[in-house]
Amino acid sequence: MQISRSSALSASCIAVKLALIGASSSALAADDIERISVYGKHNKIILQSGTATKSNMDLMQTPAAVVVVDKELLDSQSAATLQEALRNVSGLSQAGNNYGIGDSLTVRGLGVNYTYDGMYGGADLGNSFNPTRSLTNIESIEVLKGPATGLYGIGAAGGVVNLVEKKPQFERALEISGKVGAWNTYGIGVDFTDAITDKLAFRVVANHERSDGYRDLESGRDEVYASLRFDPNSDHSLLLSTAFIDDTQQVDSIGDPVRIINWDSIDGAPGLVTADQLPNDSNYIVDAEKWLGQQLTDEQRAQLAASILASDGLKPFDLGDGNLISPLSRPNEGEELRVKLRHDWYLNRNSKLTQQVLWRSYDSDFVRQTGAYNYVYWERRAKYNDEYYDIINAAPRAPLVVDGELYPYAARRQEYRRQVASEKTWQYFADLQLTWDMDSISGEHLVSVNYENRDMRLQSWSAYDADGKGSVPYILDIRNPNWPTGTFEDYAPSLRSNYDKTLTAYGISAQEVVYITSALTARAGLAYTSVEQKYQHLGTDRSPEEGKELDTDDAGMTFNVGLNYQVMPQLSTFINVAKGRTAYSVLGSLQDEADANRKNRPDSESETLDIGMRFTAFDEDLLGSLVWFETKRTNLMYANPEYNDTPGDDYNVSVPRYFFDDEDESQGVELDLNLALNERISVNVNATYQDAVEIRSDTRSGQKKGIPKKFASTWIKYTQPVGLLNGAFEYSVGVNYESERTINSVSFGLPTATIDGYTRWDAAVKFDAEHFNVQLNLENLTDERYYSKAMFLGGMPGNERNAKLSFNYKF
Repeated sequence: MQISRSSALSASCIAVKLALIGASSSALAADDIERISVYGKHNKIILQSGTATKSNMDLMQTPAAVVVVDKELLDSQSAATLQEALRNVSGLSQAGNNYGIGDSLTVRGLGVNYTYDGMYGGADLGNSFNPTRSLTNIESIEVLKGPATGLYGIGAAGGVVNLVEKKPQFERALEISGKVGAWNTYGIGVDFTDAITDKLAFRVVANHERSDGYRDLESGRDEVYASLRFDPNSDHSLLLSTAFIDDTQQVDSIGDPVRIINWDSIDGAPGLVTADQLPNDSNYIVDAEKWLGQQLTDEQRAQLAASILASDGLKPFDLGDGNLISPLSRPNEGEELRVKLRHDWYLNRNSKLTQQVLWRSYDSDFVRQTGAYNYVYWERRAKYNDEYYDIINAAPRAPLVVDGELYPYAARRQEYRRQVASEKTWQYFADLQLTWDMDSISGEHLVSVNYENRDMRLQSWSAYDADGKGSVPYILDIRNPNWPTGTFEDYAPSLRSNYDKTLTAYGISAQEVVYITSALTARAGLAYTSVEQKYQHLGTDRSPEEGKELDTDDAGMTFNVGLNYQVMPQLSTFINVAKGRTAYSVLGSLQDEADANRKNRPDSESETLDIGMRFTAFDEDLLGSLVWFETKRTNLMYANPEYNDTPGDDYNVSVPRYFFDDEDESQGVELDLNLALNERISVNVNATYQDAVEIRSDTRSGQKKGIPKKFASTWIKYTQPVGLLNGAFEYSVGVNYESERTINSVSFGLPTATIDGYTRWDAAVKFDAEHFNVQLNLENLTDERYYSKAMFLGGMPGNERNAKLSFNYKF
């Protein structure tokens, strides 16, 4: 019997509505999302769209790039944090230069937003304090690629990482879990849900864990999540959820540093340096070309040349299991509190209103090193007698000589910074959805409004060596540092930053989905978004006067347009074009009215173009997608090189001081594939090839700092049923590959420094019975020395080979 599309849509809406008010795990629309599940037999396709489109579009009809990682895969990998789950999504990777603080991720080489069930969960956008997000209360991870301003308020250009949280169930369930592992790692957790009445259910999830961490990167977390679900009748459903997280994470801003040696400054090649090729001899010369600043004896030149490795200036210096984390550093003490209320109101069989309101508070306090730079050899310009010269290793930076003794491994420019920050957020979303049909055509209306307010307070104190004039002593040897004693406060820190920043954004959007034929689907959206920012300097040691409140605002339209053509039930193709807008920085300072050219700096904008295909076969045991993308962050500011406000021959203030047409751009191809070969073997594969570059003053950079050009991951699981306790053994093996990444610190004499690509192997074995399971995870089986991410002037060493044993008991 043929069923019309409009009847099918209505039936779909009724089915979803009944599911929402029933006692199933898909209680709320946030759970009922259209997804590619990257794990599990049969690749369940859930018809209700959440993150991707906020519509009822079937997966094979959806013109959007979205991937979902479900709990089964996360559990198989024993992934405890968002960073440990990166390997499962194409295009998702670590950002470069995040100083080791919290989550700093990219999608397609551009920044991301973080949300919990679609509501703000601590963003990037230049935010240098943000939490390391735990997966304790997470059912799945959704990644929507590209801007989604109309659907989710202001957001980053790369996309949205949405964490779907656990919900109360009406059937009693109690789980107790625990884990032990390398570096004194241990943890224990509980997850309890039950019905209070036939209309009211609760859930409580708690977790306590500690670890000394590889290279003494200690961490700890105490978490409590509590939620109530109330279904008073068939038309209404309410969810109140709360979260309290108290976490501790040691900050490593440096990792293994690259020794600062610029090979363009030396008459030699890497690995072939001799003393006579170092021009820092005893002849002090000043002429129109060079000033040879730091003079060395012949013995010192030989000592310096002997210390220079072929990898210096090009690769991180291997500190082994050591680190450059000073005892003056203090772990990030983060405290987060979230309270969220959601109301789903079914107005009639074809329409639904969803409202959500969120209050979130996050506080952060840490002391970190902003640098410990090992200056070895670098020619750079500096001013001498009112003239600029090329300077060869000007004293006292490097090579460091104290009382006639050379220290070739000394670290200079050492600074410690204490940062105390807090963020208070209010956010409101309302989505009105209506389905319609007209003859043979049907569709869906969506009207959304959103509002958010972020109030941020930041203070930062600094203590540093200041070229020998500061309170902190030099590090004489990075291989065996002579650390200062006492606490950060003992070194006369100065207040360097002290301000309030407020960001307010609101918007209204409309989206239309049209089912033109059984094969052709269209989606179009239009949104108006306004972003207002206020900034007030509250006084520092350098600028003690309180400043007046400064403000800026910008607003504009964004859009998305997509077409999907289903060639056959097993194959569809799509194209999607979108534009977004967001704040250029949630923490950046604003300018006074006197600088009119910069005062009303426009918001950052973003653009994306996706052309893709989805395919399925073998009764959906095979499911995959292949997408070509071009994504940009636009409207970035840069200084006009022709602007000069110093009186003289080059005086020129008649030209604009700033331009706003720089870009961050990324192009590439993404593959996500899930295959269940049979009842026992499942395979997940994802891969990315991308060119992520910065365009500054019409000049394209090489690959963007820290972003790999190629990365891929595979996870294979084999299940072997056994008669023992009616259970099964599960054997898993995974491989993770990332290509070379750049460090690109031109301003520090490291224009070609990189960290090597790597291939890491992991494995797991699990015994799963009806009421309990025990699992052993092995990471980095070959014990490869590799770098997990690029830092400011170095690489963060990945974990050495280690093991973790976990257990779970269900009552």
